[in-house]
Amino acid sequence: MQTILIVEDEPALARLAHDYLARAGYRAVTAAGVQSAGPRLQADRPDLVVLDLGLPDGNGLDLLRDLRQSSDLPVIILTARGGEVDRIVGLELGADDYMVKPFSPNELVARVRAVLRRGNRRRDAHERIDAADLAIDIPRMRVTRNGVPIDLTATEFHLLATLAREPGRVFTRGQLLNAVHGVMTDAYDRAIDAHVKNIRRKLESSETREHYIQTVHGVGYRFADAG
Repeated sequence: MQTILIVEDEPALARLAHDYLARAGYRAVTAAGVQSAGPRLQADRPDLVVLDLGLPDGNGLDLLRDLRQSSDLPVIILTARGGEVDRIVGLELGADDYMVKPFSPNELVARVRAVLRRGNRRRDAHERIDAADLAIDIPRMRVTRNGVPIDLTATEFHLLATLAREPGRVFTRGQLLNAVHGVMTDAYDRAIDAHVKNIRRKLESSETREHYIQTVHGVGYRFADAG
């Protein structure tokens, strides 16, 4: 059974999320703040974290930043901060998805399933994409550049794999959203930009900007075609 850690200081919301996730077949555990989340992460080893930002003993973004320094654990931000800047900051720090309160508990369950499905997705057991100096191992969700491992979140990995499978093809942001979320959500178009920025930061230096993923202005992105 997969474990979901809910970091939420409002008891009623934490219970609502807990009950719906438990009913959906997950083991749900809760923490009321940044300090209590640490021991839960160690003891329960969750498969995904649902993270509020406005916590009483700290900023959820700081917890996300700390997580990303050592882990690619999937994170869904669930917060009352619905501004575009907050969304982009959260996604650029490595969140896999972003939901705004008030929220539908059924939608939360669906998004948890979608993020976990991306993390567990297995295609052809032998599928490997060799693109330029990158090696993308699909079943192991591993990316190396010239043999050196590159740490990507599940969402970043599937975005990169989607683009690299078809070098030269231009993908719209909507098509990329469909590939990684399994559902078209126009309100999250800008999320793709944030994830691409993260991938570029991890793969490329300032001298090789857009060496792998190229921007097609007004349309979307494509993986560089070596041919």
